[in-house]
Amino acid sequence: MKRSKSTAQLLPLTLMFASTLACPSTAQGTRADYERAAQLPQRTAGKVYRDAVRPHWLPDSNRFWYRNDLANGKREFVLVDLDTASKKPAFDHARLASALTKTLNRPIAADQLPVDLIGYPSRNVLLVQVAEKTYAWDQTTNALKETEPVGRANALAPEDMPASFAAGNATTLTIINQMNDGVALFWIDGDGKHRPYGTLAAHDRRAIQTYAGHSWLITKKEGDVKGGDKVGTPLAGFVASDEPEIAVVTGFVARVPHKPEPDRNVSPDGKWTVVLHDHNVFLRTNNGIHTGDRAEEKNVAERRITTDGSATDTYEGEPIWSPDGSKFVVVKTIPAQDHKVYFVESSPTDQLQPKLHSNEYLKPGDRIAHSRPHLFVASTGKEIPVSDTLFPNPWEISELRWEPDSSRFTFVYNQRGHQILRLMAIDAVTGAAKPIIDEQSKTFIDYSGKFFLSQLVKTHEAIWMSERDGWNHLYLYDSTMGRIKNQITKGSWVVQGVDRIDEAKRQIWFRAGGIRAGQDPYYVHYCRINFDGSGLTILTEGDGTHSVSYSPDGKYLVDTYSRVDLPPVTELRRVSDGTKVMEIEHGDDSALFATGWKAPERFVAKGRDGVTDIYGVIYRPTNFDPRHKYPVIENIYAGPQDAYVPKAFAAMHGSQTLAELGFIVMQIDGMGTSKRSKAFHDVCCKNLGDAGFPDRILWIKAAAAKYPSFDLSRVGIYGTSAGGQNALGGLLLHGDFYKAGVADCGCHDNRMDKIWWNEQWMGWPIGPHYVAQSNVTLAPNLKGKLLLMVGEMDTNVDPASTMQVVNALIHADKDFELLVMPGAGHGVAGSAYGQRRLQDFFVRNLLGVEPRGVGKTATVPKSSIVDKSSAVGVSAGKSTASKP
Repeated sequence: MKRSKSTAQLLPLTLMFASTLACPSTAQGTRADYERAAQLPQRTAGKVYRDAVRPHWLPDSNRFWYRNDLANGKREFVLVDLDTASKKPAFDHARLASALTKTLNRPIAADQLPVDLIGYPSRNVLLVQVAEKTYAWDQTTNALKETEPVGRANALAPEDMPASFAAGNATTLTIINQMNDGVALFWIDGDGKHRPYGTLAAHDRRAIQTYAGHSWLITKKEGDVKGGDKVGTPLAGFVASDEPEIAVVTGFVARVPHKPEPDRNVSPDGKWTVVLHDHNVFLRTNNGIHTGDRAEEKNVAERRITTDGSATDTYEGEPIWSPDGSKFVVVKTIPAQDHKVYFVESSPTDQLQPKLHSNEYLKPGDRIAHSRPHLFVASTGKEIPVSDTLFPNPWEISELRWEPDSSRFTFVYNQRGHQILRLMAIDAVTGAAKPIIDEQSKTFIDYSGKFFLSQLVKTHEAIWMSERDGWNHLYLYDSTMGRIKNQITKGSWVVQGVDRIDEAKRQIWFRAGGIRAGQDPYYVHYCRINFDGSGLTILTEGDGTHSVSYSPDGKYLVDTYSRVDLPPVTELRRVSDGTKVMEIEHGDDSALFATGWKAPERFVAKGRDGVTDIYGVIYRPTNFDPRHKYPVIENIYAGPQDAYVPKAFAAMHGSQTLAELGFIVMQIDGMGTSKRSKAFHDVCCKNLGDAGFPDRILWIKAAAAKYPSFDLSRVGIYGTSAGGQNALGGLLLHGDFYKAGVADCGCHDNRMDKIWWNEQWMGWPIGPHYVAQSNVTLAPNLKGKLLLMVGEMDTNVDPASTMQVVNALIHADKDFELLVMPGAGHGVAGSAYGQRRLQDFFVRNLLGVEPRGVGKTATVPKSSIVDKSSAVGVSAGKSTASKP
């Protein structure tokens, strides 16, 4: 990039001066610092003990066992008795060790038992899994006898594998590879995406701590790119159950017979079949019998019942039949416009010449699909007109379902612009439309993060989530009359999610933030409340963020909580009133601290209004000296869909790696992010350029006022995706505060990025605020040092978003650095090379010294580059999976 002659002449003197100020007695950004940063993951791994209690419940439901993995390969098995509120060794470790020593003909230590799974078929007999064999151990006679494996998992054909569903109790799935080749392991998440979990060598085994209902896929080690993950040829799939299981991979999987899905085109009584073709609706009369799954068709007569369908307005999908089979609904849709984003892959691995790729990718303001439900009478084929006056401009029409008595059907209408969200009811006789629930907002309705609807058919009620009183809460509706019966939850705190609806007891089990006074409002607590708003019971208590699992009989819960500065504490609590029964374990981090590890510091300061608390964390180098001055760097992600400051304990945070080079790094959740009040969140409305900067800057200044080691003359900022947009925005709008920034794969102009995310917060139609807040528009305001990063094959954020910033900076005659990674997808800073470049950039521009990193190489391992087809980006220490 262009650099003026005068700047070039002054640069060496400037660097020397900055270096002198930064390091009065000790160097920073040295090779030793780089080595310490690079070794951080290995140095901290496996240094925290008694931090993970995964209960395995016994059949009587009043006992469970778990395993503690301790230092130097030691382990212990613990049995918890709920009746006596006590714990003890799950068995006599020394006696089992002696029995194993005799059977295996090799010495076995009592504190290093090679046991993965245990079961209790009776009080005196214990089943233990050792390598690939299972033994029944008679605790009375100390005899071991080989027997059938514990709960062997049934293999599913890979094509039958479901996505992981709501997690049940913690459990163990031991995978044994009996093949002569290595295999790859993938967890299939709730969205059906394949998440890699490493590999397993030939004839090796691995115990995976998982949850009942979670799906695991085993494949050959090498394969094609699929869905953003490198998935090889599938071999077998397994779904974890409540009990510990063994999954054996043989290379041969027999199909598991399953009941075929009903033919949804056939009416429930078997008399009719709806057929869609040529963009129209046809109806067949089935002169046969209904078999339960589909009609046995005889002498089928087909008649056309619509003529208005066309390629530009087509009937599509499956019909939704009324339970009595008399009527059905078909959705008619005007398709969205085509909008292709093109990519040139400059350096493909399979040919010399570049490749052209395209991706269908709607952007804000594009014409979206316009769907409307159409109601038909089966016996006559006639349509009952349904007026769309109350749902004229859908972003989406979803959750279409019939009432059990076939009197009406309902659906959720989300209006484009996201200021109206309605539960609509359509009368099956007249086609009249009326809203059961009519949610409206002058700013936005957070449908993507705070939507919940449960229709209670038997009682003609609905539970609905809303921020109408300024906080995210639950409401009970009379779904017949379309009116609120009562507000269920209430207060200056938020419902973060609903876990279970108990219609029989009329209770709701949910997660809440801010419900415990005096604690960080982002901490998750588990609660229960009655439909009428009475009986609020907070089931968790400890000062930290919580996760729980329940006993099979629902009488107890195992609660684990932690903070960034507190290792996990696990307690047993009663579900009836949330009272603590006993502490099960308290995480031991002494070995971690012995490595020189420092916990992130929780810090709170007032926001722009002088009233609201803003929460964040501070990372310091492990060789931190409070007498020295350190540059400060903010790791930013201000996407309004969530909150990002870590709350749970972790031995390794990505931000710590950068801190090791001689920086103080912080993460902050400013106004405009989620999980607080509606007013807190609304700051982002049509205002993503704000990014909470007024709060963030005040927070950093407050920390500097408390800690003289903060050098506010040298402040940096970096982020990926929306964080990349924010990082550059910091330099463009607050260049008097932020002096250097790295913007990775940023969505720099909200008109250039994906439609759903940007219209959710910036609104529709596209207004002048889109242009005013674009980093392209603001490019001439650049102050300070800038490094732009982008992957040429980024399918999450159009790479042109970054290149248009580059164009604007060139036209504004601004100096900057640019890294375009060939073949890389979203999140260049997450690659080994990208991370090293980010580190070097800040060492050079904030520490004022030439980087002395250990990672400078002429080539970069292919595996270090983010998958080019992936829509998942990882910044230094932040995963942005499924986020812009």
